[in-house]
Parts: sequence; C-alpha cells; structure tokens
Amino acid sequence: MTSDVETTFRVHAPGRVNLIGEHTDYTGGLAFPMAIDRGITLTATTTQGSIELTSADGPGQVHLRLPFHDDPSTVEPQWGSFIAGMAKELEATNGFRGHLVSDIPAGAGLSSSAALECAVGKALGFAGTALELAQTARRAEHSATGVPTGIMDQLCIATASAGHAALIDCRGLTVEQVPVPDDVDIVIRFVAHRTLRGSAYAERVAQCAAAEAEIGSLRTATLSQVATIGDETIRRRARHVVNENDRVRHFADALRRADYVHLGRLMTAGHASLRDDYETSTPKMNAAVDQLNATPGVFGARMTGGGFGGCLVAICEPGTIRHGWIVKASAGARVLPPNG
Repeated sequence: MTSDVETTFRVHAPGRVNLIGEHTDYTGGLAFPMAIDRGITLTATTTQGSIELTSADGPGQVHLRLPFHDDPSTVEPQWGSFIAGMAKELEATNGFRGHLVSDIPAGAGLSSSAALECAVGKALGFAGTALELAQTARRAEHSATGVPTGIMDQLCIATASAGHAALIDCRGLTVEQVPVPDDVDIVIRFVAHRTLRGSAYAERVAQCAAAEAEIGSLRTATLSQVATIGDETIRRRARHVVNENDRVRHFADALRRADYVHLGRLMTAGHASLRDDYETSTPKMNAAVDQLNATPGVFGARMTGGGFGGCLVAICEPGTIRHGWIVKASAGARVLPPNG
C-alpha cells in the first residue's frame, strides 16, 4: 500500500494445521499442512513513515518508524517483532495504522506468527509471488525469534487453496494442492501453550545437520544408511525424518483414495515417532492423543506443530469429537474485498 492518499483496507491470513510431516521442512523434506478457516484479520489505514498497530489478543501497541533498520527481536511488545521483521525485509517506507483480530491463539502450534507475517506482507503491498512472500516471511521469522524454522508454515499460508491441503516439497519449494474430502471432520484440540523461543527446536535442527554430515541429505537417505549413524540420539532423530517423509507420501495417496483407516494409522505412527524418536511431545500431549485414538469414530490423532505443547489434530467421522475446533481447508493470505 504505497499511495499518498489514505486508504482503508483489510487483509486476512489463515492459520495452518499440519496433518503430517513434522520436523521435515528444514531438511528439505515433505510436509502436508492445511490452511484453516481460523486466522488473523488486519483492518488498517495507509500511513507514511510508520506502522502503528494494536491487537485484540496481544498486550501493548506496536509503533515502528519506517524504514526500520534495527534488530526485530528487540521490539516490544514481543508480537511486534514479527511485524518489524517483515517491515525490515521489505524495506518498507509506507506503512499503516490499524488493529488485529485473531482466532488462532498464540502458542497453540497453529502458525499464528507465520499468519501475522503474511498478513503484514500483504498490508505493506507485497507484490511478488506466493513463494517469494513465504521466503520473505520465513526470513522475518528468523530475525524476530532467532529460531531456525523451516518454510512449511509460511509456504502453506501463502499458497493455500480453499478445500485443499498442501503437499509441500521443501527441497524443490513446490506445492501440490490435494482436495480434502468433506465426509470427515478434521478437529483441532488445544492442549498446552508453548513457544519455540528457548525450546529444544534449534537443538533438533542441529541434530539433523549432524546426521546429514554423516550420511548426506535426509531427504534421500535410507533407513539402512540411518542405521550406520554412531550416536544413538542422532540416529533416532534421522530415523524420524526419513520415516516421516515416507508417511507424508502414503498419507497424500490415502487421502486421494479416501482411505481414512490408513490415514489414521499413519497419524498414530507419526505421533509415536515424535514421542519416541524425536522427543518433541510431552506426557500431557501423549495422554490426550491416546484418549482421542481410543475414541470410537476417530481414525487417528497426533500432535501438530513444532512440539513441546500446542495442539492435537484428529481425523474422525462427522460429529465424533465435540470438544475442539472443527476446521475446513481455507484459502491463503489475501487482501479482502471492501465489504467482504
């Protein structure tokens, strides 16, 4: 938004739920997320030389002078660091004054930060491709948090198509939109707040790098190669990634065939791998997953997101789960029509 005339506008960016393919993106692996019909909406008026923003869900007010050249991670309140990261990446000189409303809780593992980054990018008039928006937002996330996250969240949110989940190849940076059938419920249940800042996420990234230093790319590695890794912990981390990439392939195929029983088995196996090999789940998350998987009508449930808390996702027969958010596959980040 670069006009000298003040213009009021609205942008929306969805959250995402990752159906399967966890902790694979930063090794160039496969992931299968879905943008959801919950997200962040920004209503604002164009301004010159600053961004002023309040939030219905976050404390304080963000006030940035443009162009922004400082360290985004130092911005207060903390949620403003993602806005500063995007402003810096885009070298923005014209900003906006507005208000954020969100129905994806921060710390739920539903990519509220990536949604905010993509929404701000649209608000600042980003004119590149969806892939370029995702890459910009990922860089902003890194500068805001210092956490070396992959590109899955931003790429899903930037490219999403209503009614579809995204089969993402994080090496080739390609996305295949796969239709999501409407004869099952996809349910998200919030379990525990978490943050990736200060978590063991960066340690997991480093452990995967250590595995790749021994056997090469985990995207193309075999389980036989993984078995040759000397350190047991590094071996288990690599085994999760190799198996998870394979689960993504089978999951996408099963969804195309509406084979929900097989989908459920893959979700259950994926959670067990996160629990045992990758160690990013928690006892509370495990108990909640076990409870859902024991519920008649539930095909499968698993932890979703970066781990160490957050949400569960389940696929089930319609009406099976009444406590949680039944979500639909949403379109991606976009400028809303004036009366939309």
